Amino acid sequence: MSILLTILLAVQMLTALAMIGLILVQHGKGADMGAAFGSGTSGSLFGASGSANFLSRTTAVLATVFLLSTLGLAYFGTAQPRTSSSVLEGVVQPAAPAVAPGAAQIPGNAPTPAGSSAPSGSAVPVPASPAAPGAGQIPSK
Repeated sequence: MSILLTILLAVQMLTALAMIGLILVQHGKGADMGAAFGSGTSGSLFGASGSANFLSRTTAVLATVFLLSTLGLAYFGTAQPRTSSSVLEGVVQPAAPAVAPGAAQIPGNAPTPAGSSAPSGSAVPVPASPAAPGAGQIPSK
């Protein structure tokens, strides 16, 4: 599969470079108008009308090859490998909720503290006692 992707990528890059070169070699439609008034020469490598036909047809062929290689790269780039045969095999089971260190677990039948809306079985943090007087304060110089 990777060999096919490498070949498609190489074809796309070569056709892109060839199209850039061909488009830069072509002259615009206004170039013939300027040549008629004496501001330039109308002669070209392929003749007066042959260059437009040859270069434009070659550019159209290269554009088609470029489009097909782009579609092939998009198809193979988004294809997902089929490793499982069942939809349920990919389902991840939710993990059990972690209890923070220093938190007390309330049993299912124990009453919740007054003013607490914690459901039974949930972790309620226990306030830590300060280790030394002034703990938790910002030290001064």
